[in-house]
Amino acid sequence: MRKFLTILIIVSALAGGGWYGISQGSFGKAKPENQGEDIPTAVVEKLDLDVSLTLSGDVAPQSQLEVKSEVGGKIKDLYVQAGEDVKEGQLLVEIDDRDILTEKGSATTEIEGARVQVEKISRNFERAKELFMQKLISQEAYDNIESELALAKNSFERAERKLQIVEDKLRKTKVTAPGDGTVLTVPVIMGQVAIAAASVNSGTTLMSIANLEKLLVVCHVNQVDVAKIRPGQEVKLRAESMREVELNAKVFFIAPVATVKNSVKGFTVQALIEKPLAALRPGMTVNIVIPIARADDALAVPVGAVFRSEGNKRVVFVLNGDVTEKREVKIGVSNIQHAQVLTGVSEGEKILLVNPERAVKKRS
Repeated sequence: MRKFLTILIIVSALAGGGWYGISQGSFGKAKPENQGEDIPTAVVEKLDLDVSLTLSGDVAPQSQLEVKSEVGGKIKDLYVQAGEDVKEGQLLVEIDDRDILTEKGSATTEIEGARVQVEKISRNFERAKELFMQKLISQEAYDNIESELALAKNSFERAERKLQIVEDKLRKTKVTAPGDGTVLTVPVIMGQVAIAAASVNSGTTLMSIANLEKLLVVCHVNQVDVAKIRPGQEVKLRAESMREVELNAKVFFIAPVATVKNSVKGFTVQALIEKPLAALRPGMTVNIVIPIARADDALAVPVGAVFRSEGNKRVVFVLNGDVTEKREVKIGVSNIQHAQVLTGVSEGEKILLVNPERAVKKRS
């Protein structure tokens, strides 16, 4: 019986000691009741910061011409196709000239008749002049012959001008290239009737020609960012079809008036591509990077570590051991990841990525 009681006392003591050890953390430290998750922090470090504006735009020729005919008529011949290179003065299109040739024949006949009439009245006038000198005809008769001669000469001059106009129209039936370039589009076919370009209408576009050696990229910049761009600014381009190739360009035009595109008010910006590749074609989409600012070896913190305080001041929360210190800072350049801190912190200091003041308010 004594042996049984001794064993019972020993087992009870071991059990009690084990429970006491667990309750006191001898086997594992219990998590404090008020301890939350670790607060994320970052270290103030020196970085090279590049601030740039990223946009999307379309490639377009710097100069593009729509070729139109100055005379109307049926298209007789097309001498080029889309994609062909042409030289200035090269024949592109010929308009049917049969009606104009008929006009030319009529004008020529009219000139011949007017010439004969002038020669006839000139002889009559010379005779009348001699008779008038001999006082064999009256002053009235002499003046009438002189007037007839003036009218005949006037008719002859009108006939000559008419022929000149017809011949000019005849020359315009042959449409030539206004300059060197590449044919982009040919929206007409042989046999189609072309309307002459005049002041009352725009006329039929026979084809469009552009110089592909001078290309530009056109983009729409919102009104907030356009103030950061200036003429002559360097631009980096990457085409969607040639992502491994980077091209250089320069901003040369910023629209003076805002326009609305895709419900966004902004300004048209054009950048001239310095050395376009042959594979780069009008209509392609390119990604544009416009450098705005740069800071080398700058003290930088994550943008998420900078908060706004009263009076629109910028502050950070510096962690010194277990103490958090709120400091006002002055911010320089910043991009989507980091912000340059001009004053308020030192390299190597640890800062909070959350606002502890807001966290306290949420708990309360």
